[in-house]
Amino acid sequence: MSAPALAHSADAPILLREMAGSVAVLTLNRPAQRNSLSEALIAELHQALAEIGADKAVRAVVIAANGPAFCAGHDLKELTARRADADRGRAFFAGLMNACSAMMQAIVQLPKPVIASVQGIATAAGCQLVASCDLAVASERASFATPGVDIGLFCSTPMVALSRNVSAKQAMEMLLTGEPVPAPRAREIGLINRVVTPGSERDTAIALAQQVARKSAHTIKLGKEAFYRQAEMNLADAYRYAAEVMTENMLARDAEEGIGAFIEKRTPTWRDE
Repeated sequence: MSAPALAHSADAPILLREMAGSVAVLTLNRPAQRNSLSEALIAELHQALAEIGADKAVRAVVIAANGPAFCAGHDLKELTARRADADRGRAFFAGLMNACSAMMQAIVQLPKPVIASVQGIATAAGCQLVASCDLAVASERASFATPGVDIGLFCSTPMVALSRNVSAKQAMEMLLTGEPVPAPRAREIGLINRVVTPGSERDTAIALAQQVARKSAHTIKLGKEAFYRQAEMNLADAYRYAAEVMTENMLARDAEEGIGAFIEKRTPTWRDE
């Protein structure tokens, strides 16, 4: 699937949605603003995720972007405009950061895999968006940074997702220096999964999403939730919890079908239950 044509109209939707088989493709569509996460775009992303979560026809999600940049973080012009408020913008800033954090958590909590398709820079909250996705495919031309420190605004909320993807030393280097990390290095430190030829990242991400979408949706839901929950536990609690999940999974119809199909050397028929 090729990228949608760039939208130049002020009336164009800021988030595009299309289907590639059973994969929902959400495309950030503010190319002139480098797809910065405005209050409206955050709200639309969150709403789209909620709708996708309830739609059984959607089995995986790809988040992509139009234009040369994937996402340049928060819309600094929108933020700056609110300094004229009576409280110097405090209420707006707090509301926006909490809304963005809730949207990022919605990606993690979605019972379906979410894959980022990154064609250009992903900075600050844009890097956070990539880190929040379950998987990420990036062009060789993509780069990643948390450069808030350069403008006196430490990337504290992006830090949460970043530090759950890469080691402490790597995260701190990105946060303290603000230096961009090229795609090959981002793959080495665990921020992304694959680096591909420029222009092929969207198709590769969709193909990866479709590969996962062929699995049992019930199994994927159980596994994704368990992955993120156990990561916050100590070793003993993680094993105890994972054993409980495995037990429940074994009793599911799709596990019975899948194991039976493996033994009988046939293709399983999923019912997503």
